[in-house]
Amino acid sequence: MLKLTKSALLAGALITPFTAAQARVMTAEDVAKLESVGQIAVSPDGTRIAYTVASLPDVTSGEEDGTTRQELMVAWEKDQARAFLPEDISPSTVKFSPDGRMIAFIWANDGEKRAVWGLPIDGGAYRKLAAVDGAHVRSYDFSPDGSMVHLLVAAAEDKGRSGESKKGFDAVVYEEEAQLNRLFSARLGDEIDANPRSVAIPGYVSAFQVAPNGQWAAVESAPTPQVDDSYTSKRVHIVDLASGDVTRVVETPGKIGDVEIAPDSMKMSMIAGIDMNDPAATTLYYVDPVSGAMTALNEGAAEAAVDAEFLADGRLAAVIHTGVMSDLRIYSPDGSVAQQIDGENLSISSIEAGGNRIAVRASTAQHPSELYVWKGAMWERWTSHNPWLAEIDFGEQRPYRYTATDGTEIEGVLVLPVGGVPAGGAPLILDVHGGPEAHDSNGWTTAYSGPGQVAAGQGYAVFQPNYRGSTGYGVAFAKAHQGRYTDPEFRDLVDAKRALAADGIADADRTGITGGSYGGYATAWGSTYYSDEFAAGVMFVGISNQISKFGTTDIPYEMYNVHSRAWPWDDWQKMLEVSPIYHVDKAETPLLIMHGDSDTRVAPSQSYELYRSIKVRKPETPVRLVLYPGEGHGNARAASRYDYNVRMMEWFDTYLKTGDRDAEMPDPRPELDLGSDDGES
Repeated sequence: MLKLTKSALLAGALITPFTAAQARVMTAEDVAKLESVGQIAVSPDGTRIAYTVASLPDVTSGEEDGTTRQELMVAWEKDQARAFLPEDISPSTVKFSPDGRMIAFIWANDGEKRAVWGLPIDGGAYRKLAAVDGAHVRSYDFSPDGSMVHLLVAAAEDKGRSGESKKGFDAVVYEEEAQLNRLFSARLGDEIDANPRSVAIPGYVSAFQVAPNGQWAAVESAPTPQVDDSYTSKRVHIVDLASGDVTRVVETPGKIGDVEIAPDSMKMSMIAGIDMNDPAATTLYYVDPVSGAMTALNEGAAEAAVDAEFLADGRLAAVIHTGVMSDLRIYSPDGSVAQQIDGENLSISSIEAGGNRIAVRASTAQHPSELYVWKGAMWERWTSHNPWLAEIDFGEQRPYRYTATDGTEIEGVLVLPVGGVPAGGAPLILDVHGGPEAHDSNGWTTAYSGPGQVAAGQGYAVFQPNYRGSTGYGVAFAKAHQGRYTDPEFRDLVDAKRALAADGIADADRTGITGGSYGGYATAWGSTYYSDEFAAGVMFVGISNQISKFGTTDIPYEMYNVHSRAWPWDDWQKMLEVSPIYHVDKAETPLLIMHGDSDTRVAPSQSYELYRSIKVRKPETPVRLVLYPGEGHGNARAASRYDYNVRMMEWFDTYLKTGDRDAEMPDPRPELDLGSDDGES
């Protein structure tokens, strides 16, 4: 019997508005149970939209800890959707077959490797469509006529190596044991093709798609699986599917983002960097797959192309972020702009199309990501998850602009305290994004590591600054921090605090800072060099020593190309002076440091260094280090996310809200609501 999950049961249901008496503020427990729309796929004729609903186990109600799970839903109209799989199946890479009669997905049945499965759209049981013995399927694509499915699978098992490992000889040779993906073509039929044909592919292939004419594929490949190569050396290879020959390498000079193939197979779209020093892929191109020639469609604009999708008539729909706002732009086949569609209050993150129907994944200030469809004159929201959000009293959210010390205009997203700003200003949290080649948009801002509406409910103002180095404002703005670690990028943060204080929004004496990765670097800098400015800091997977960071990260060349523009040995002293550990003598800001102990991007040693330096050199300054076992560059498990959110707010309540830097540190074990099934206190 098919058991429907809570989101399936709510699909299409009418939600009764809550009365004012029922209003309450948001909590960490609420964050732990949020659902959001994940992947979207539109049927070839545009009549149906498949999407996944992403959620984590709700550990606050006693559910067992775990990572993100997906539920497959299919919608055919606004508020008309149903679940298509049992709740114990968590599908990924959802696609329609070329004839639209089947939904395919990747899933691993009990004890098996990941394979491609299919489910008839008009009813019937799901079944395995294609697999490769002994290897996980990573991605797939159908041939245009639906007779074949092409499979990108993991490397074959080295049985000799596995045998050695079982005997205890499990040493790992760092960066020298590359496991390359493989490509196979399998026939589709009543039985699984037991002998899929191998197709030669170059290097480490991370993604591919088959052209609509079925003759060639666009294969994204880098020399090795190393993350640095994916940033600096990945290229699109045009592969003849009949011969396996590479007929063209598209020589992009920088990073590569979304790649799409036109319906006539005569061109591609590509979002890429303009040169090797461009921090992010934000420029949209048309690409000739025969010659490799690239024609930029929005080069030099103060914006960022985020995602694109060809329509059936050959036009290209692209998601464009301009600062904190987003729009949809339609390009004609000749590259001219045919239509600009206002994103209104939506923060659009991705786009899919079938026929000429356009569907997007987007959030708003009061709703995590939902499915929206463009109806020709308006955006129509098709899904309504988290109905309980109707009872939440939200703080006002809006764009906020200020002028930096050198006259540059900086923008960000401001959340005001629930009930408004008190006289004298509210305690302020600067929530600094990572990258810095990223940006915050005026959509949903609350997450396990983002205080957002949880903080607003506790009387805080929260500001997410798109400081120098951010995307969404053009390549020149994104490059403005290069070779100049900490200034002007982190000076922009202090200028934000002063502007918000001058406008009566922030209490200058009660301003804190948090962020992860590069935002963690900003937090470390704010808690040392700028310690006089910040009353409390919560640093996540952050950088404390730019010299040792180079020697322990998996992206040294990317760091050089788009951030430092110099090697540490070019000027050891300069690199040391932009390291927070160098400024610990100034560290009087109470600092909570949190880190996954398996992080390869920013090694946990970065947190150890700063913790130990403060602990020894400034013993009077409150500092705590929390490690999350098994977590990498960001927490994936429900329990570690909930724990993080509780600790973050507890730290700010202790030091920032009170303004007391000498307050006693919170208990090392926070009070967690684990429901009735936790078994222990």
